[in-house]
Amino acid sequence: MIDITQKNSTLREAKAQAVLEVGNEETIKRIQEDSVPKGNVFEMSKASGLLAVKKTPLMLPDCHPLPIESTKIDYEIKGLSIIITVTVKTIYKTGVEVEAMHGAANVALCMYDMLKPIDKKITINQVKLLEKSGGKSDFKDRFRKDLTASVIVCSDTISAGQKQDKAGKAIIKKLEDSNIIINTYKIIPDEAELIRKNLEDELDQSDIIIFCGGTGLSSRDVTSDTLKPLLEKELPGVEEAIRSYGQQRTPYAMLSRTVAGTIGKHIVLALPGSTRGAAESMDAVFPHLLHAFRILNNKPHKEDKR
Repeated sequence: MIDITQKNSTLREAKAQAVLEVGNEETIKRIQEDSVPKGNVFEMSKASGLLAVKKTPLMLPDCHPLPIESTKIDYEIKGLSIIITVTVKTIYKTGVEVEAMHGAANVALCMYDMLKPIDKKITINQVKLLEKSGGKSDFKDRFRKDLTASVIVCSDTISAGQKQDKAGKAIIKKLEDSNIIINTYKIIPDEAELIRKNLEDELDQSDIIIFCGGTGLSSRDVTSDTLKPLLEKELPGVEEAIRSYGQQRTPYAMLSRTVAGTIGKHIVLALPGSTRGAAESMDAVFPHLLHAFRILNNKPHKEDKR
């Protein structure tokens, strides 16, 4: 199966449809009168659909098992057509469109099986996805395309040439994946004065300033302590999201002193210096953090108005 461990859990919803055509009006009448020999067609088929939704990963080998938190099955009769609509919801890392279509198909098949003794002209015309929401595609076009960033790696050993920087490059890759232009990439020692000066310089250059390294507990880890007093507004929710995401992957994430906040219309972050910690921190909040720029520029989405 595709690796989804790096994804965030969000509310996912999908709606699918199947259409069953009967051969005559008598069949519709028998369904409505609940006089079909095999039993109540709508209730039995609904039960079949509910089971199918929950058992989707057992039937489709590349489909992830996931918690199904809501399934709704509706019917609408139009002439000789029975329109079946299945809506599925979950809070998880991947969507439920396959579950919704699998459920709709099984509702139609159960109806076919129950009705075939009294109607030999039944057909299933279509099974299709009507809509889905909650995945990355819902957000990919919502952010500005002109944002710029500066990435500053704080490390004594890397600045001295004793190690290669991988964490900073992991941050840059995630920024580029979010269509953010990299203005500055530099490596500096763990010195508070240098950190302050580079922050001041980059505020004139970029919308996002990310410092990488110096968020730990050693005496040379001064990035968090240096940046925090300089912030105009802190973003504790961003810090919590990063630590929570990391904690699900390693118990040591709780020791990171990640910093997130704003200065004017700029976002400032201090992320861990390990490659994995930096990459996971970016996965935790990007691209969704970019929505902050709409708020900072007083341009909220209509759904953000309270």
